[in-house]
Amino acid sequence: MRLNSAKHRRPWLRTHEGAPASPISPEQALRRTVLSCMLWESEFYEDGVQIAGRIHELIPQVAPEAVAALAVEARERMKLRHVPLLLVREMARHASHRALVANTLTRVIQRADELSEFVAIYWANGRQPLSAQVKKGLAAAFCKFDEYALAKYDRAGAVRLRDVLFLAHARPVDEAQAALWKRLVDNQLVTPDTWEVALSAAGRAGKDDKRAVWERLLVERKLGALALLRNLRNFQDAGVDGEKVLSALAVLKTDRVLPFRFLAAARYAPQWEEALEGAMFRALEDRPAHLAGHTVLLVDVSGSMESPISSRSEMRRADAAYGLAILLREIAEKVTIYTFSEATRRVPARRGMALRDALDQSQAHMGTYLGRSLAQVESELRESFDRLIVITDEQSHDKVHAPLGKGYVINVASAQNGVGYGAWTHIDGWSEAVIDYIAELEAPAGDPVA
Repeated sequence: MRLNSAKHRRPWLRTHEGAPASPISPEQALRRTVLSCMLWESEFYEDGVQIAGRIHELIPQVAPEAVAALAVEARERMKLRHVPLLLVREMARHASHRALVANTLTRVIQRADELSEFVAIYWANGRQPLSAQVKKGLAAAFCKFDEYALAKYDRAGAVRLRDVLFLAHARPVDEAQAALWKRLVDNQLVTPDTWEVALSAAGRAGKDDKRAVWERLLVERKLGALALLRNLRNFQDAGVDGEKVLSALAVLKTDRVLPFRFLAAARYAPQWEEALEGAMFRALEDRPAHLAGHTVLLVDVSGSMESPISSRSEMRRADAAYGLAILLREIAEKVTIYTFSEATRRVPARRGMALRDALDQSQAHMGTYLGRSLAQVESELRESFDRLIVITDEQSHDKVHAPLGKGYVINVASAQNGVGYGAWTHIDGWSEAVIDYIAELEAPAGDPVA
């Protein structure tokens, strides 16, 4: 009996646009699903439930140590909050992975509200007892947080922080912590002076009252970097004094802010774009990573890159790609930049917001023809470059060949299949950590990148 007939052959893997995709290992599949994932949020090609379901299926196929390391990487290097919690929750389902749950959970919980968010994820399919490893991890994580952190994130919801404290049977490290936890249980924590609390206290106050609250918070530097960037539109609506906004932006602590957040902020607050650009450059300066020689960037501007990162965000996949391009422009010794969609367009290697504009306006945002664009770029430059870096969601319509020289594909989405494997060095995520990885990979032996 013949078994190699067409109906018995394994179907070819394809991207969502139809190009042949690379077969990859379960660990590679888990990485590409996780490192650009905003949990439960739908992307251009796949819905959030489908993406979470794939994580559920892949975890038992991947070594426990690899899953634990991925959860830590997603939280600490990629700055993702919820998908690391899901990874640990799925680890707790499997005896093979369970021994690493406590330590991993303690490490990935870095904000007090993540204590209750984890329990909510654990109970997503129905309330059930927490495993011993989960209790141990939650108890250790609870000890991280002071009164300000607990009060700030002790919010009404299906799971309160006091519920987690009781469930985990956490033990305080000293009498001061015991007294703190008693105040938490008794709802007597000192209310923190945060912008959320201040605006809540204002209730349905008029525009003048809200403006006064915002201006006080700006002057007293009570807004963190992300809160400031996310509330620029609220400042406009409340009529906040622009000079106070500019003053706050001038001293903004930018060490934990990714470039694409400034791009998104500038899109809905263009009157403050110059100050935002200055803050973004401060975030990029003093970076030890450096790419010597000639770097070619090929940036995906197809229609799928226009999709928002989440339903509650105005940031797009394109913002993530442009942010990485801006960062690469700053650290590359020499750079040549192209965009690709239906066509291939060379753009001037400008800096900051000007490069964003050049990328965004280079051509219509339509189909994804990476293979054709790659051939054109290599033909024009005739290998006179040291590395080629493609920033994309990898859903090419046409076949993508191996790079002529050193080639990297930075994947900024969670779609199941991709094209940037094999001879390509494949990197997932949109944090600046992906650029650090390239610099570290190319650093001479004995000359580590800080």
